[in-house]
Amino acid sequence: MGIISSQIRKLDWGIIISAFVLVCFGLVSLYSVAIAKSDFSYLTKQIMFFAVGAVLMFLVSFFDYRVLKNNSYLILILYGACVLMLAGLHFFAPIIRGTRGWYKIGIFSLDPIEPAKIVLVVLLAKYFSMRHVEMYKFRHIIYSGLYVVIPAIFVFIKPDLGGTMVLVCIWLGILLVSGIKLKHFLILFLCFMLVSGIAWTFLLKDYQKERVTAFLFPYDYLGASWSQNQTKISVGSGQILGEGMGKGSQVQYGFLPEPHTDFIFSVIAEEWGMLGVLVLFFSYGFLVWRVLKIAIDSSSNFPRLFATGFAVILIAQFFINIGMNLSLLPVVGIYLPFISYGGSGLIGNFVSLGILQSIKIRR
Repeated sequence: MGIISSQIRKLDWGIIISAFVLVCFGLVSLYSVAIAKSDFSYLTKQIMFFAVGAVLMFLVSFFDYRVLKNNSYLILILYGACVLMLAGLHFFAPIIRGTRGWYKIGIFSLDPIEPAKIVLVVLLAKYFSMRHVEMYKFRHIIYSGLYVVIPAIFVFIKPDLGGTMVLVCIWLGILLVSGIKLKHFLILFLCFMLVSGIAWTFLLKDYQKERVTAFLFPYDYLGASWSQNQTKISVGSGQILGEGMGKGSQVQYGFLPEPHTDFIFSVIAEEWGMLGVLVLFFSYGFLVWRVLKIAIDSSSNFPRLFATGFAVILIAQFFINIGMNLSLLPVVGIYLPFISYGGSGLIGNFVSLGILQSIKIRR
């Protein structure tokens, strides 16, 4: 008991409290959505996911993260399992709204990209921590990129453009922290532009192109531009103090699309106004700062790179999702971490927080 109590005292309670505050934002917003749809199933399941995630976070915090750091075979097995699950979507997952995005397990769904994000961060942290003195060699950038490309291809053809972007952001973020040369970064940027051009011409589906063109030319009010025009109305109507919980007209009258996932930020902005948005931004900023502090205070490269990789996930998904809601970016299907509905994402993020707590306890 003495060891357990000592470890509990070493937990980063700033991370825990800020994460719980963000989840509460999500639950309150899901309650408003539930009132509008007279369906509380999303809210009920999200509370269950929250409970499971919180328990797992505390359990994982007692797990010694150095087992991952010191066991390359375990990391490769986990990586292989994630790739197989992503590949299996195209054969075993049911078609939901024209895409095979999730495995159905009873009344629940599993999105394999969420564990893939965590495992990819672990794998890249391991790879670069062993080769940080050789980062001047371009081949290590290529080899590490191959680890990203394999799952990214399966995610891209789901199709999930947003998930693909997050996987690439993880790689680039860890590369930058690992000490990539400027000329190598410029080469990667040129390659990215080339691949983007090829993807636009040959790979993107028509509806994905419509989302980009609707962002650039938002004049098809009843068609491709509908989602982002409704989010702008929703965000703008919140003003300073908001319309109140369960009183947002865009939500209650069903104008706001996907209010429980992609556009849940618009629900918060409409019902809680600028004041609620500022509290939300502060909570996210505080959480990211505590995660990065663990990276800065770490005594070796593996925990530093893992914490950096998870911070990149939070930052990338936050900015892309908020950008979608404010019509600053095209709609690509990115959920807001800890807030949007979804068990795979919520539980996966809490498991990552558990690994961070393990790092904090044992540094």
